[in-house]
Order: sequence, then structure tokens, then C-alpha cells
Amino acid sequence: MTTLEPLTEAQEAVTHQSNSERRKKLFIGLGAAILVIGGGAYAYQEFVASNYVETDNAYVGANIAQITPLVGAPVAKVLVDEAQRVKAGDILVQLDDTDAKLAVAQAEAQLALTERKVRGLMATDSGLTAQIASRRADQARADAQLASAQANLEKARVDLRRREALVQSGSVSAEEVTSARNAFAAANADVRAAQAARAQALANRESAIGDRDANKVLISNAGIDNNPEVLAARAELDQARVNLARTVLRAPVDGVVSQRKVQVGQLVQPGQALMSVVPLQAAYVDANFKEVQLADVRSGQRVKLTSDLFGNDVVYDGTVVGFAGGTGSAFALVPSQNATGNWIKVVQRLPVRIALDPKQLAQHPLQVGLSMTAEIELTN
Repeated sequence: MTTLEPLTEAQEAVTHQSNSERRKKLFIGLGAAILVIGGGAYAYQEFVASNYVETDNAYVGANIAQITPLVGAPVAKVLVDEAQRVKAGDILVQLDDTDAKLAVAQAEAQLALTERKVRGLMATDSGLTAQIASRRADQARADAQLASAQANLEKARVDLRRREALVQSGSVSAEEVTSARNAFAAANADVRAAQAARAQALANRESAIGDRDANKVLISNAGIDNNPEVLAARAELDQARVNLARTVLRAPVDGVVSQRKVQVGQLVQPGQALMSVVPLQAAYVDANFKEVQLADVRSGQRVKLTSDLFGNDVVYDGTVVGFAGGTGSAFALVPSQNATGNWIKVVQRLPVRIALDPKQLAQHPLQVGLSMTAEIELTN
């Protein structure tokens, strides 16, 4: 059996020195590694990572078109179903148009009656002008009759004075004086009658002038086509036709039918939500970046986006459109009360609108509400 001899002091010193040198090299290597890693991290942060801002708080959105009726009527047909793709102009819902057709017929009849009424007013204007001329002739005749009656009255007055002057000498009889007085009274009555006839003729003429002026107000500076009453009746007909056209609800944009809530036979009211059309080909992304990330973000910068649906295998190219008018908390249903005494600062997020490439959307469609990861390149 072999026994180990104890190390000499010289050997122990050599071994200790060797271990110290080894530890020193290890510490130097570790320090160098730390410096390299730290320097690399600093360089990456300074020259690479600082040129990008990223968030996974991003979601797909679209300008959803709400399908709402503008007239109330029962639903006759529903021609689309949930998740069906439609083109702009496709018929989605047909309402019962019976009442709308009757309203159009009534408006057409009212327009025809109004046009006839205006034609009658124009014809009446000519008749009233002729009537004024007739009343003017009646007034002239009344003036002549009054002048004649006044002349007869003057003659009767002269005859009466002459006979009254001769009655005392006996040249005329009392009977002749009585006859002269009766003739004077009759002539005086004729004058009053002629004056009344003249006043009536004048009133009739003024009345005819007033009727003509009132009639002219209704037709002045306007023909049949631009008469106010005809225009109002035509507007009512146009409105009735518009209401008839509104019984057919069409898709305003290309998209996918969603949230269908309408059934055949249902009585719908104006403004009632029947369904939505989502234009997926025009989808966008609202990325909610922290406020401390947005100092160098500008409109027009390029964005790389990935979705949770397709993963990192599909990368979308986007462009920054702009910023929302306020943070999410500012437009919340119950906004935060930052002026209260128990205030705690919370980093806010501001929605950034990002436009997507329509060609990429056609190849890899996205639905509203899907989660996205957005990375904005700040150097462009």
C-alpha cells in the first residue's frame, strides 16, 4: 500500500500561486464577458432598439356601416345572412312598400290638382282684368246718370222758384205749384239715387281691382313650373318617391354582414339597427402606445405588424396615419378624476391609427377586434 508524502512548503506555495492565477484569469474573463455583454446591450439599445417602439396593445378596427331604415314598415324580405360577403349596392332588406306606393299616387294626384289650380288662377287674372274694365264702364255710366240727375234737379229747382214767385199774382194756380214741388222732390231723390249708384259702381271697381291684385300675388313672377304651390306639391311627390326607394335597404360598402337582428314580418322603425356591414378590406389598427413612447412618432412612419391569428409567419406593412384626439381614459364612460386627493399617477396610453396594405389584407384577412403587435420604425 502506497502512502502520500506531505507537501513541502515550496510545493504548497507553487500550488497556491497557480490557483490564484487561475482565479485571476477567471475573474478577468468574467469581467470581460460582462463588459462585452453590457456594451452589446448598450449598443443595441442605443443604435437599434431606440429606433423602434413596440406594443402588443393593438387591435384591428374598421369603419363599420350600420344598416338602419329611414322609414317605418314591415319587413318583406331579408336577402342576406350573418357572415355573408356583400358588394356595395347589393339589396340587404326589402320593406313592405304598399303604403309608400299609395303615398306616391296621392302626391301625384295632389300635384296635378295644384297645377290645374294655378292654371285657373292665371285664367282668372284675365277675367278679373276684363271685370275691372266693365266696372270702370259702370262707374262712367253712374257718373253720367248723376250728372243728368243733378241737371234735372237744378231745372226742377228753377221751375219751383218761378212758380212760387207767380203764385201771389195769380198767374199760376196752386196745383201747378204743387206739381213743381213734387217734381223738385223727385229730382232730388233721383240725385241721391244716382249718387248711391255711383258709389256702388266705384266700390265694385275697387273690389275687382283688389281681387285682381290678390290673384296676381299668387301668380306674379312665376309660371306653372316655378309657382310656389306647384313646387311644394312637387317636393311632396319627390319625398314620397324617396320614401318608396328607402323601402329597399342596400349595402353602402363592400364588406361582411354582421350582427343581423332583423327577421321577416318584423315591424321596423326609422333608426332601428338591423345589421352591420364590416368593410374588412379597409381595416386599420389602433395601437395604444404608452405616452412615454410617442415623442418621436410621426405620421407617415413605417410599421411592422403581426397578428395573434397568423403569428409571426405573416408580417403586415403599415403606415402611421395619426394620433387620436385624447387618451383612452379621457373618453372613458367614467373618466378618471385626477383632481381628487387620492391621485395616483398612471402612465396613459394614446391610440395611434395605423393604415394597412389592402393587398396584404386581401391575402390574409383580419377581423375587427383581433389582437396585433405593432412596431414603429422611428428613423423614417
